[in-house]
Amino acid sequence: MLTVGVGEAMAVVIGLVCLVAGVLLGVFVLGYVRGQALTKAKAEAESLVQRAKDEAGSIRDKALLDAERTAMERKSAFEAEQEKARVELRETERRLTKREDLLDRKLETLAKKEEDLSRTQEQVSKREEQLAVKQEELDETLAKQREKLHQIADMTLDQAREELLQRVEEDCRLEMAKVVHKLTEEAQAEAKAKAQEITLMAIQRYATEHTAESTVRAVPIPSDDMKGRIIGREGRNIRAIEKATGVDIIVDDTPGVIVVSCFDKIRQAVAVEALNRLIADGRMHPSRIEEVVEKVKEEMNERVNKAGKEAVLEVNLRGLHPKVVEAMGKLSFRTSYGQNVLRHSIEVAYLSQIIAEQLGLDSTIARRAGFLHDIGKAMDHEMEGGHPKIGMDFAKQYGEKEPILNVIGGHHGDIPSTSFYTPIVMAADAVSSARPGARRESMEKYIQRLNELQDIALKQPGVTEAYAIQAGREVRVMVDAKRIGDDEAHMIAFNIAKKVSEEMTFPGEIRVTVLRETRAVEFAR
Repeated sequence: MLTVGVGEAMAVVIGLVCLVAGVLLGVFVLGYVRGQALTKAKAEAESLVQRAKDEAGSIRDKALLDAERTAMERKSAFEAEQEKARVELRETERRLTKREDLLDRKLETLAKKEEDLSRTQEQVSKREEQLAVKQEELDETLAKQREKLHQIADMTLDQAREELLQRVEEDCRLEMAKVVHKLTEEAQAEAKAKAQEITLMAIQRYATEHTAESTVRAVPIPSDDMKGRIIGREGRNIRAIEKATGVDIIVDDTPGVIVVSCFDKIRQAVAVEALNRLIADGRMHPSRIEEVVEKVKEEMNERVNKAGKEAVLEVNLRGLHPKVVEAMGKLSFRTSYGQNVLRHSIEVAYLSQIIAEQLGLDSTIARRAGFLHDIGKAMDHEMEGGHPKIGMDFAKQYGEKEPILNVIGGHHGDIPSTSFYTPIVMAADAVSSARPGARRESMEKYIQRLNELQDIALKQPGVTEAYAIQAGREVRVMVDAKRIGDDEAHMIAFNIAKKVSEEMTFPGEIRVTVLRETRAVEFAR
């Protein structure tokens, strides 16, 4: 019994010990598990915090990059607008500078004219003083003659005054006619060629309304809607065309056309061809305009060079500089009263050759000089000086020698002739310009010019008949020989020529011939 009791007690003790050990082990295991869970939770929390920080950093970096990109785009747009504004400002400054230059030249011209006018006024004042003195002398002479006539003749004072005034009037008119005739003969030889050259140069190289037909060209358009496309938004397209071609585009209310205005015929041709292509293509924006204009310019340069080379081959010349050949090709776009200047130069070359051969001179030199005599007309109209001087300087720059240079510079009498070739080319130039059909004129204007010539001549006192002949290049006037003397005939010719120059527009010159004939008629019966 005692043994059983001890055994049970030991079992109970062992059970208690095991229970305590299990409890302790359970507590230990639970604490360990809780510690591991807490460590894992802390690790996950730290991982979440770190990931949040990384994502926040990425979002911040992306926001910074987007802000920088937006700022760069805005900066680029602002710089582009500034560059556009600067380009427009430079273009405006260029136009203003060009206008200022034109105004300066006009002011210089006006100043010179004022000086000439002041000088003329001084001369007129002196002449008036002299005339006043002569008038006083004449009045004294008339008074003396009136007294003598009143004493000698058995007539009244009024009759004597009338006869004396008629006599003095006839004497003064004859003296005036003699003086005018003498002054005209002296001035004609010196001033005629120079005056014609200055007038023709002014008309051809810097024309006003009289040459509007040759400085503008109309370009047809399919509809008036195309005008808006040509102008473009805020005028961008039309400014691009004008800038690329150097012409003025006129878009007005005229239906179906726009007008291209320019003194340079080559630039005008480039603008017209480019506009025709742009209108046919339908694409109208600045980049396309520049592309088409550049292509047309290249083609135009090829046409100019081809025309120059063909002309050189036609006149059979060698050794011309390529720049000279190109300049001659430009003359194919230049006209003078409807006459193509390049064809005119070829004609003058052959006419000069024929004349030189007849005189026993070098026909090759004459042909070369005649071909190049008008090369100055190919230069820009804004260059200073007349086309003879411009052409002579240009030819000298590219290897031409005397006597070619003297012909180019002196074919209008601007410089003295140093060889026989200069007057030969002058004669050939006149023949080519004056031959029938060389210079175009409409039938209406031709008939009107003939009638105006005859009307001006018939208005002169003492004129009985007037006839316009030689295709309007001469007017022959018949005067009453009983009323008009020889000196008065010269005076009538001078007055008619002056009236024609003031009231009419015509190419070249018009010759005025006054005929005074005395006929004695008797009948034998």
